[in-house]
Amino acid sequence: MFVKHKNYNLPDKDGFFGEFGGMFVPENFKPVLRKLDEEFEKAIKDENFEKEVYELLKEYSGRPTPLYFAKRLTEHYGKGKIYLKREDLNHTGAHKINNVIGQCLLAKRMGAHKVIAETGAGQHGVATATVAALLGLECEIFMGETDMFRQRSNVDRMRLLGAKVNSVSQGTKTLADACDAAIEYWLNHADEVFYVLGSAVGPHPYPKMVHAFQSVISVESRQQILEKEGRLPDYVVACIGGGSNAIGAFAAYLEDENVKLIGAEAAGEGADTDHTAASLTKGKKTYLHGMYQYVLVDEEGNPRESYSISAGLDYPGCGPEHCYLHDTGRAEYFPITDTEAIEAFERLSKFEGIIPAIESSHALAYLEYLMPKTNKDDIIIVNVSGRGDKDTERILEILTQRKLWIKSKKNT
Repeated sequence: MFVKHKNYNLPDKDGFFGEFGGMFVPENFKPVLRKLDEEFEKAIKDENFEKEVYELLKEYSGRPTPLYFAKRLTEHYGKGKIYLKREDLNHTGAHKINNVIGQCLLAKRMGAHKVIAETGAGQHGVATATVAALLGLECEIFMGETDMFRQRSNVDRMRLLGAKVNSVSQGTKTLADACDAAIEYWLNHADEVFYVLGSAVGPHPYPKMVHAFQSVISVESRQQILEKEGRLPDYVVACIGGGSNAIGAFAAYLEDENVKLIGAEAAGEGADTDHTAASLTKGKKTYLHGMYQYVLVDEEGNPRESYSISAGLDYPGCGPEHCYLHDTGRAEYFPITDTEAIEAFERLSKFEGIIPAIESSHALAYLEYLMPKTNKDDIIIVNVSGRGDKDTERILEILTQRKLWIKSKKNT
């Protein structure tokens, strides 16, 4: 289940992907992380642990997820062959549960009785609350007040599953602030809790752990596309905020140089505006949340507010492995605006009867740029990281307002 790399052996022992990553936390907290790294390395080398993780992924979450040929979407573009990796069909509705099952089983293995997590769109929070209930773990979630408002249904689901949901009211009241609050709680309660970090960010060993647990996405898609087409894809496309679904979608192809890896990041109102979350496009190298990475900064070099219509991508930085892949050119990253994502949300819904998460819609929107450049035989895999139930009401309101505005313009 975990991807087995031959030559790609990052991060190094100190948690660096090139110059990115590391363990930038208070000295007295480093032993906690080193112990976590030690226990994680033991676990993933244990065949019984790997079997236990995949057994739950299979029997509880519903893996393997399908690799679906999107016939009508392909016909719409008139060239190439578009396949969708259906992470939206996981139990809880997104890729997040892949990582949560792995981390919660590791928590149990280490003797923890309580887990905490941060969440933006709520999918990681729901997945953590779900698996905590399954394994009999106490659960506490930190979520920005703004995100709690725009993702009310997920807040209700977390509470129904028995989790305590803490509203974070400082800063922008979004994902970055939820991370701050969760990390602060963790620093003060490390002896009592296990922090289930949801994205490919944070101090070492978290980016490495998330890579391992999410790699099941591409391990499956690689086998599936070989069975369907007899060869590897030409492109793999995924949305990216912190980067968990994207690193999962890329992992098994990292050593296949002919497979182009593309991340679609949230440009918000535009990458050149102040209302964006496109950190790889517009960010600078600095420290945030225990790691060295690309971060959106102000004139004084301090992390600044990010913005995206997507709560799950509304983060001012990016995971260190993606920063490394960006700088080495192994993967390419492109900004997608709110408007482009909304149009892709509507397009997939109407062409394929699949309502994607607004996060995933950023990856689908990149097809507008990619498909005109493809050949008729090119194979494209798009990772549909989650389903759009949580976004439907809000996106329909925006689409209705836009259509009314267009109608009014025509009548004037």
